[in-house]
Amino acid sequence: MSATAPKDTPQLSRVPGTSLHRQIYMVLLNEIRNGAYAETGALPKEEALCQRFDVSRITVRRALADLAEQGWVERRHGLGTFLRAGVGAPAPVPSLGLLEELRHVAAETQVEVLEVGSRVPPLMVARALGLVPAEKAVHAARVRRVGQIPTMLTEAWIPSAHAKGVTASALKKQALYEVLQAQGVRFGRVVQEFTAVPADPTRARLLQLGVGMPLLKMVRLMHAVDEHVILHISIYLSPEHSRILMDIPADAINTMSAGKVIHR
Repeated sequence: MSATAPKDTPQLSRVPGTSLHRQIYMVLLNEIRNGAYAETGALPKEEALCQRFDVSRITVRRALADLAEQGWVERRHGLGTFLRAGVGAPAPVPSLGLLEELRHVAAETQVEVLEVGSRVPPLMVARALGLVPAEKAVHAARVRRVGQIPTMLTEAWIPSAHAKGVTASALKKQALYEVLQAQGVRFGRVVQEFTAVPADPTRARLLQLGVGMPLLKMVRLMHAVDEHVILHISIYLSPEHSRILMDIPADAINTMSAGKVIHR
């Protein structure tokens, strides 16, 4: 049984150069995330979508093919388009601490190590790490995947004094924080910043997205217990596959633990 489309349909932009199938993809993806098709698990038939959006069948098929390629739906020949197992389920409640969550991510994903090497970091990174001008640090870039889908790109910088065990072979076997802990690092305070950035050509290719697509960017400064910054890591996530969940205890609601919006 096919689902009934929501009554409200956003008006598509018909400006030349604006992809209709990508707009339909985004509308359907938003509806999937909001549980519009969770009851039956079925999306409307192609004919219904053509009428709803006033587009050709090939445009609808391209939108549905993109949803299938990104793991949201599956096409069943002669039957229609259906949500993949687990899609549309209620969002999990945050229950893990930071290190436990890092361990969980490492266990649930496959890692590809792109680079591990020593070089001079960008100025803002060098300042955050407390490095002197032209001082080198170890740079480690990785992509994590769930199945065939790249979900996370990480670019980490570690002061050379703390990065002796950070090698490509080590990062293929262990998460970065585990490598650092094995060297005796004891983590303390963590500062995080969340922003959104457009995907440049390199990040778009690695995350299999269109150039200019929005990315969630999380910059995490991890300190040792003595307050020295041990790790500067930038994490890039596609909002099509990832969300960021936080659970702030009541006694921290009026502290920086609850976050702060900064306007520039």
